Amino acid sequence: MHKPVPAQPKHVAAEPSGLLAPDTSGMNFYRADPALTDLLRIHLPDNLFRHIEPHLDRLGELAGGRLDECARLADRHTPVLHQRDKFGRDVQSIEYHPAYRELENAAFGEFGIHALSIRKGIMGWPDKYPVVAKHAFTFLFNQAEFGMGCPINVTDGCAKLLANFGSEALKAKYLDGLTSTDMSKLTQGGQFMTEKEGGSDVGTLTTRAVQEGDHWRIYGEKWFCSNADAKVVMLLARPEGAGPGTRGVGLFLMPRFLDDGAQNHYRIVRLKDKLGTRSMASGEIKLEGAIAYAVGKLDRGFVQMAEMVNSSRLSNGVKSTALMRRAYHDAMMVAKNRVVFGQRIIDLPLGRRQMLKIMLPVEQALSMSFLTADALDRAEAGSQDAAALLRILTPTLKFRATRDARKVCGDALEMRGGIGYIEEFATPRLLRDAHLGSVWEGTGNIVAIDALRRAVGRHGAESALSADLHARLDDSASVPQAWRDNLRGLVDRVVGFAREVAGKPENEADARRATSLLYHVASAVALAWEAHRIHDIRGDARRLLLSRLVIDHRVSPSDPFRLTENAAQTKIAVLLLGDRDADMSEVGELVLTA
Repeated sequence: MHKPVPAQPKHVAAEPSGLLAPDTSGMNFYRADPALTDLLRIHLPDNLFRHIEPHLDRLGELAGGRLDECARLADRHTPVLHQRDKFGRDVQSIEYHPAYRELENAAFGEFGIHALSIRKGIMGWPDKYPVVAKHAFTFLFNQAEFGMGCPINVTDGCAKLLANFGSEALKAKYLDGLTSTDMSKLTQGGQFMTEKEGGSDVGTLTTRAVQEGDHWRIYGEKWFCSNADAKVVMLLARPEGAGPGTRGVGLFLMPRFLDDGAQNHYRIVRLKDKLGTRSMASGEIKLEGAIAYAVGKLDRGFVQMAEMVNSSRLSNGVKSTALMRRAYHDAMMVAKNRVVFGQRIIDLPLGRRQMLKIMLPVEQALSMSFLTADALDRAEAGSQDAAALLRILTPTLKFRATRDARKVCGDALEMRGGIGYIEEFATPRLLRDAHLGSVWEGTGNIVAIDALRRAVGRHGAESALSADLHARLDDSASVPQAWRDNLRGLVDRVVGFAREVAGKPENEADARRATSLLYHVASAVALAWEAHRIHDIRGDARRLLLSRLVIDHRVSPSDPFRLTENAAQTKIAVLLLGDRDADMSEVGELVLTA
């Protein structure tokens, strides 16, 4: 049995001798992240930003303190599946450590992250929150705990599927519980999709549905089911007599408990022993005539579920960005506080360069996350242009940010040295969790194919991306014209390359490279546009330097035998890794310096 959560000691600072660098314990992750504040000011109305900032400040403090300690305990004390209750009845339950329950109370109860874009009135705001605001909370919470990001996301997804496609009777019965912030009324959701036969090839699934009066009976197996004991589950199954492929798949809602309180007719066979996200229960499910209800049209199940992919992939990208930001914070604590050979690491040329290599993918991902969230908000408001833009941004963000997270978290671990490998510190958990992103909601190959073959080749979404990026450059008047012209040329080139790759099946091998290039060029434009907007607000244009670094290090070919460090590069590094603001004239000169 799990033991109660012990009282936690106060954060202990580094020893006076400086033998060990401090970690992020006690850090307020909101206050430590001025870029997050800047981007929220750009993307949100001022009254909404002012309303949520105190809540973000509180979550930032919790994420660097109590929630971080709970996450460490929940990762160490993993869920336990019990097959029977104490009276010998075949009633399954999953036991969680009290620290996990405390994380749930914060995520679902105090902040209501799962329902911010669905339910009005959370944290005193009279309306629903835009996706941009919701994912500011996602970003901060997941810097402490990544595993619970899945239950939050799938509960959100279940509620949206039910709200969009469910009957009035089903909505009346289940929607309030899925969006509740009252922990005594909350019904967490799950989405059981993956099968041994299917994986990403959903059309080959073998789970079947047999109609019985006003409900259905579900038979088969689901192979990887996260939030395994969720009270309400959305799943795909093939109705008896339906045709093959994805067109024959229906969407169903399956409750964990029946109206009489008995458990539904499915079993959790076992829990998965996972590399990361160990706090959260993922399991294998055997469906033995489980009662379920059709959601929407039976021949539109896959299409309906696919509409949630945009939200899920965006959430995935934001969570991976959160891991990177936490890793960056930890690496920076080491770089600024660890003295080697008489100097701080941050003052050494190689130390600065490695910190920039950690920093750059984090800032790219943050910019692309909010660009994508903004597109989703506009698409849900009815913009067809934004819907087309979203179609290409979500797989692009998901593909690159999740892969960058693996590298960034590994490099941050190395910055701490040997003790970075020790589980007492957060870095090993960050690295383990980071590997989930690139397999969740489609592996890298699947997502790159989706971006190129479908978003570009089938839907022509690259035209919307091109138009959006050119418009942002038009809206960045303070950015030097020569740099804007350079970016315009790169936008046209990358869109042309994406079309070329998408145009012929034999070019599929270049899909990953094309997806990465779309991401890098789009982020370089976004960073330039943000620099212009932030400079207007508070006189700091340093994000333009990141735009240049994206092109220098992630787009342009380089000569491996050429020395790259010079006075301009050193000044760029000092500005980006320091705290001093820089105006557009100073930054613009550096951007155009060879």
